[in-house]
Parts: sequence; structure tokens; C-alpha cells
Amino acid sequence: MKLKEKFNMQRKKVIVCGSTFGQFYIHALQSMPERFELVGLYGKGSERSKKCADTYGIPLITDFDQIPQVDIACVVISSGTIGGIGTDLAIRFMDKGVNVIQEQPIHLKDVSLCFRAAKRNNVYYKVCDLYPKLSEVSRFIRIANELNKKELPLYIKGAFCPQVSYPAIDILSHALPSIFSFVVDSVADAVGPFDILTGKLDDIPIMLEYNNQVFPEDRDNYEHLLHNFAFVYESGRLILEDTFGPVLWKPRMHIPKSLYNPENQKNMPAYVLENTIEPLGNYSPKHFDQALFGDWKQGIADNILELESMIDHHVDLAPLAQRQIQVSKKWNELTSAFSFAKIIHPDGHHYIPSNDIKKFSGESV
Repeated sequence: MKLKEKFNMQRKKVIVCGSTFGQFYIHALQSMPERFELVGLYGKGSERSKKCADTYGIPLITDFDQIPQVDIACVVISSGTIGGIGTDLAIRFMDKGVNVIQEQPIHLKDVSLCFRAAKRNNVYYKVCDLYPKLSEVSRFIRIANELNKKELPLYIKGAFCPQVSYPAIDILSHALPSIFSFVVDSVADAVGPFDILTGKLDDIPIMLEYNNQVFPEDRDNYEHLLHNFAFVYESGRLILEDTFGPVLWKPRMHIPKSLYNPENQKNMPAYVLENTIEPLGNYSPKHFDQALFGDWKQGIADNILELESMIDHHVDLAPLAQRQIQVSKKWNELTSAFSFAKIIHPDGHHYIPSNDIKKFSGESV
């Protein structure tokens, strides 16, 4: 057999469904041509879908029955959670023997239906957990897991918006020993852009700031942040400043009594010589386009590769199903506590160049 023929036989055939966020899946798949063959884009035939298919050089398929045999379907269409057909489509693919990766958020009932469909059809199903695989989020999770072996957090503070509330719960589920004992105590419906929730995870108090607003005509924009988390330990604070970083460590300040004895000030304990704040990892700021088309693309690629590995190694789906159902359950409890988002009508995107902010600080540009 020729090497090229063997190469083509080994590649898995993939269809992407949805031309909005689905474009990031297309970018991810086209960055791995040695492993995946993107056979087309499935959509309704909108102008955007036509332009996407033309731009990325792939067929546009508008009839489900015309989709060729594929190994994996990437369902990047809104699920039943927000009135879409994504869940129905995922089950339809699995009933045809196709493995599925589906974009979040997904309601508990839909997740359960999909895992049952996967088991019934002897295929694999995965909810895309993009955000925990982003480099800075992954760093935060990794460090938190190591710190948790030494001491558990005394307090947890988080902030996020509805659009990424599902992965916020997913991030916490990776960064903590368990989130399944999390209970809501109270929710303050704030006058400003954030509602405030307090709760407990076993004996650990939690406060969450929730940017509970949405602009119906442009649901992907006008949030004030994606994710921010701080875990407070006896020894200091571990902070994920933003979804795209940096991860910071702020040691707890402790002034030794010997500091007040002039003759001892040259022999300070090691902790006094620590930086007041420590950026972790080789962090450097990124343009938004680098974060979106670099980090997001790679995070999606990692998810697709994970599904490929599950298929090839016949991984037991039960533990993944159990974990994902619990994440969905906690997300449902959280969003129910916050209730419906407030409708806003912004007067457009406000933009102040970073160089102007630097000038305000007295920094030369």
C-alpha cells in the first residue's frame, strides 16, 4: 500500500454543523490535516454558511440525508437549552453510528439523553470543554490541584457571565477536589451589572459575581468579563485574573516581630524576601485575535483529539458521563438561582485604546 493511501485511510472523516462558532472547529480541524478529513459544513444554507464553505474550501450540505458517512460530527448548534436543535441533531448522528462532540451549554436532561444515545449505539459522545484546556486556565487548574494537596482553600471568589457560566462550573470541577456538595445560600439581585451569590462547598464559603445581562440582538458580546477566580489559602491567594490569564500568586503578608529590631533587619526570614505578587508561567499579553484564533482553536483541537483517543482506545464512557451529568446539574442549579438575565440595550461598543490608558498612568508609549 502506498504511504499516501495509508495516510488517507487512517484519517477520520468529520462534519462540522453550524457556521457561527463552528468556524473555530473548522480552523482546528484544518490545522490537523494529517489526522482528520473535513468533509463539509452542515447548515441551513444561509449567506454566512455559503461564504464559510467557499472561504474554507469545503462543501456546504443542507440536507441531513446527503451527509456522507463520517466518523465524527461536531455539533456546534445551540442545544435545546436555548431553543436550538443541537441535541436532536447530536442524537440523530449517534443513531447513525457517528461519534459526536457537542458545544456547550447543554441542559442536564439533554446531556443524559445524549449519553444514553451513545451507549445505545455503541459510539462516543463528548461535551466540548474548551475553557479548561486554554493554556492559562489549565495552568490555574494544575497549580490549584497541587496546592489543594497541601491545604484546602479557606474561601473561593469567582466572577463570570452567563455565556460562559457552564464552563465556569467545569473549571471549578477541575480545580477543586469536588464541586458536587456546592449549595446556594442566597442571591442578591444587584442594581448594577453583577448579581451576587453566596454559598458553600462543604465548609468553604463561596461568593460568585454574575454579570447577569444580555443583549438579545448580539448575545456573544457586551459581557464585562469571561472568567475570574481567586482561591484564598492560609499561605496566599491563587488568582486567575482572566480566561486568557495571567495566573497570579499573592503570598500572604506576614511581618516578623524581628523586623522592628533594627539589628535584625538584615537577617529577615525567607518569606519576607518573596515578591508581593508573582505572575506564574511565561505569560505575555495577547491580542484578542491571537486568543480567539490561537488559544480557542487549540483548545477545540485538543477536545477533538481527546474524542479521537477515546474512540481508538475504547475508553469506558461511564466515568465521563457521570462527571458531565454532575457538571450540568450544578450549572442548572446555579443558573436557576440567578434566574433570567436582564435585557440590556447598549449604545454600541465602547473602546479606549490601551495606549491611552498607559498615558493616563504616566507611562511613555
